[in-house]
This record gives sequence, structure tokens and C-alpha cells, in this order.
Amino acid sequence: MQTVLSIAVDALAYGMVLFVISIGLSVTMGLMRVVNLAHGAFAMIGGYIASYAAHDLGLGYAAAVLLAVVGTVIISIPIERLLYRRIYGAPELTQVLMTIGITFCIIGIANYVFGPTLKTIPLPGSLQGSVDLGFRTIGTHRIFAIVCGLIVALALWYTIEKTSFGVKLRASVDNAAMAAALGVRTEVVYAVSFAVAVGLAAFGGVVGAELLPVEPYYALRYMVTFLVVVSVGGAGSISGALLACLILGCIDTTGRYLMPEYGEFFFYLAVIAIICVFPRGFAGRTK
Repeated sequence: MQTVLSIAVDALAYGMVLFVISIGLSVTMGLMRVVNLAHGAFAMIGGYIASYAAHDLGLGYAAAVLLAVVGTVIISIPIERLLYRRIYGAPELTQVLMTIGITFCIIGIANYVFGPTLKTIPLPGSLQGSVDLGFRTIGTHRIFAIVCGLIVALALWYTIEKTSFGVKLRASVDNAAMAAALGVRTEVVYAVSFAVAVGLAAFGGVVGAELLPVEPYYALRYMVTFLVVVSVGGAGSISGALLACLILGCIDTTGRYLMPEYGEFFFYLAVIAIICVFPRGFAGRTK
């Protein structure tokens, strides 16, 4: 029973970290129609900035997280204006080639500026201990990651489904020309959506650094993982992405606990099985 509980907690925490990072990619792919393979690079930038803020600037964990999110968004603004706007509506192959090129550039610049070493983000004392539930103790950081994932899911759902910005975003996606004719500033909507996606990637990169270590080739190592999560969940679906992260996180964690010698075999076996049953993902759109 102790093993089952340990697997369940670690799987839930891992799944929530995947969700926080991947949901931004789901937004850009499903709502903005951009295959952004550089998404993991922005998560890496967030981790690097947070590590620098904590170790070199001596800032606390909360300040490091805030600086990582804000700094990554600021870095992404010129990239979005100069590069991404050129590929909105472009063929998918063009988007893939452009974003892979951006990924390699970001990796090179980050390693040149911060050095090609593993980056750690020290946790505050409040997140280093454990919480005693009576029958089991759970790491505080695991609980923190789970809560962050739930908050992000609820906030995104409310923003997209219940606010005027969400209406403008969905209108811009369905028919950008008509939305612009009705007074919607589509460029601003896309820019804000991209900034939110990048900010979430950076936030997830910092919060999940204990589970997905920030290292020189982070963007390439986890690129396929983030893309797979979005594909299984259905691009643009918050509930689908959350379900995909929880299921795949559970399968991957269970496999690593019980049969670590198989690596990620069970993760990708599950992906193949799910895609065979749900070709468009759990909540994929028909068009």
C-alpha cells in the first residue's frame, strides 16, 4: 500500500507539472494553429532565469519564480513580433522548421550566457518538508505542484470560456478576417495568448525543476514529451490536456517504479494505444 500511495502521489505531481508546461503548447497549437516546437525552450529559459535569480542574485523562491515568468515573457515579445507573426497561418512544415531553428538558437544562447551545466533552483524551507496525513507523509513540493496545476487549469478554463478575451480569441481563431472587421484587434489577441503560453511554460519549468531537471538540452529532451501530451489530449482542450497528463504521468511513473530498466517504453506504448483509439486525442476538434 505504501508503494501504491507513493506511485499515486508522484504520478499526480508529475502529471500536473506536465500539464502546466504543456497547456501553453496546447493553446498555441489548438487555438492559435501554430506548431510551436520551441515551447520547451521557453520553459528552459524560465528555469535558467530562476536559477540565476536564486543563486547569483540571492532572491527568494517566490521572487525567482516571478522574475522567471516576467523575464521569459519579455524575451518572447520580440521573438513573437519578428518571427512568429511570419508563420501564423503558414504551412505546418514552415512552422516546424522555424520553431526548431528557434529552439537551437535559444539553447546555444542560454548555454553561452549561463554555462552548459545542470541548473538547480533551491526550494524554500516551506516546500522542503513533508505533510503528515496520518497514514502517509507527502512531500510538500509535490502538493505544491499539484495545487499549481489545478489553479492553472481553472484559471485558463475561466479565461477562455467566461471572459470577453476568451470570446475574442475563439473568434479570431475561427475567422480572423471577420473578427478584425468587427473591431477585434487580432494581432493583440495573438500576442497576449502567446505571452500567456510562454509565461505558463516558464512557470512550469521552474515549479517542475525537481521532476524535470533544467539542463543544457532541456528543450530537446522534453520536446517530444510535451508534443505527445498535447496530441493525446487534443490540441486546444484544457480538459483533454489535463486528462492526458494524468494518465500518461501515471503510466510513466508506475513503469519507472516497477520496471525502471524499460525507461519510457510504457509511456510511448500507452501513447500508441491511445492514439489508435482516439486519433484526434481525448478531446480533439474535428477540424
